[in-house]
Amino acid sequence: MRHRRTTPKLGRTASHRDAMLRTMVTDLLRHEKIRTTQAKAKALRRVAERMITLGKRESLHARRRAARVIRDKAVVRKLFEDLAPRYMERPGGYTRIVKLPVRAGDAAEMAIIELVEAKQAKPKKKRPKKKGGPRTAAQDTAAAAQAAPPAAGAAGPPPASAESAEAEGKVAGEPAGSTAAEGADEAAAAADAAPEGSAAKE
Repeated sequence: MRHRRTTPKLGRTASHRDAMLRTMVTDLLRHEKIRTTQAKAKALRRVAERMITLGKRESLHARRRAARVIRDKAVVRKLFEDLAPRYMERPGGYTRIVKLPVRAGDAAEMAIIELVEAKQAKPKKKRPKKKGGPRTAAQDTAAAAQAAPPAAGAAGPPPASAESAEAEGKVAGEPAGSTAAEGADEAAAAADAAPEGSAAKE
């Protein structure tokens, strides 16, 4: 008869069940929250709370007993240096089981088992989304036309000549040719006046 035998079988042999619980308690102490079935969560709660009680003893023997179940040295260090001081004033009840909806595949009752007073992770800041929607075909065509280099045979604007530059430098409304004609007349008058002055001196 099965009197006072409360060990849940979980459909596994003893060695398989022990290995599974060792892995689950290691993950629970590492992440402080895992998602599993309700039956496994209830079986895991006993092992996890026993490990935290060992961590509160702060002795080499307790550390070695915890290392027999938790095979990760980093998690054992976290248990004795971080988790145990956190629950030093709490006499028990270090875990919490929160029920979830059933699993879609086999309708198994799911749950989350987590450590109470667990450190809350900071939410990640969401980057602001761009206001512009997806580009259309017309926008792609316009961008390609602007980025494309001009064709080799295409006629560009004529180069600026000296006369045009001189005309642009003058006052608006004054033709460029009139200034050139006036300069030529002044030069001819000066040439005619020079021989007359030299003859008068002789």
